[in-house]
Amino acid sequence: MAAAEHKKTILIVDDSPSLRQVVNLALTQAGYNVVEAGDGREGLAQLDGRRIHLIISDVNMPNMDGIAFVRAVKQLQEYRFTPIIMLTTEAQEDKKVEGQMAGAKAWVVKPFRPDQMLRAVAKLIQP
Repeated sequence: MAAAEHKKTILIVDDSPSLRQVVNLALTQAGYNVVEAGDGREGLAQLDGRRIHLIISDVNMPNMDGIAFVRAVKQLQEYRFTPIIMLTTEAQEDKKVEGQMAGAKAWVVKPFRPDQMLRAVAKLIQP
């Protein structure tokens, strides 16, 4: 088996291209494959049957926000156990609770340190 087949794939859903770039770079350097989407709707379109090991999603996005996106993912048979990290400027407890109720496994507040995010990813990613 080639090493590429062992790479884990992570979906980043965020409406900020610069933030996606920073997260993509950190994850790629850590050895992950990365797929990107600009909002929840685009994120759902990326869930097309391919193996996604983890999802990182913003909360505040146009078209479909992160909480609605998480709820939608949890309705998909194939992805309902995929761990989701919310990466957001939202630090309020009620938003966190709403995210956890929807199915998010972790909450990382922006601005974040890439190593902090990578630790959360490593903890949640499925073998």
